[in-house]
Amino acid sequence: MSERGSSESTQWALLIPALMLVVLGTVQAGVWLHGRNVAAQAASAAAEHVAWGRGSDGEAIAMGRRIAGAGGLTGADVRIERQAGAVRVLVTGHAPLIIDLGLGNVAEHAVMPLERTGP
Repeated sequence: MSERGSSESTQWALLIPALMLVVLGTVQAGVWLHGRNVAAQAASAAAEHVAWGRGSDGEAIAMGRRIAGAGGLTGADVRIERQAGAVRVLVTGHAPLIIDLGLGNVAEHAVMPLERTGP
């Protein structure tokens, strides 16, 4: 093997793992962003359910967990806080990353005004 051939082999031996890390990092970032979007959608849906008076807080929590689970989040937790004339829903969960370094936790919230009943 010539000196040039071994130099090219060394270059490829360094380049291929670097390219694989870039691709894996891109996939990981996409999965994490998807997890944030799912948590935000679950929080919005649960907040609408409570704000528009469609059902109980328990039903809204169950709906938020269903949406989060269907979107791929594991260990989803939904918390509802009523504030002065508004409702705040916090959804936390874990995005299923390929290589999890503790960065898969996501948390999103939604705030909506409560519907007025009566004059």
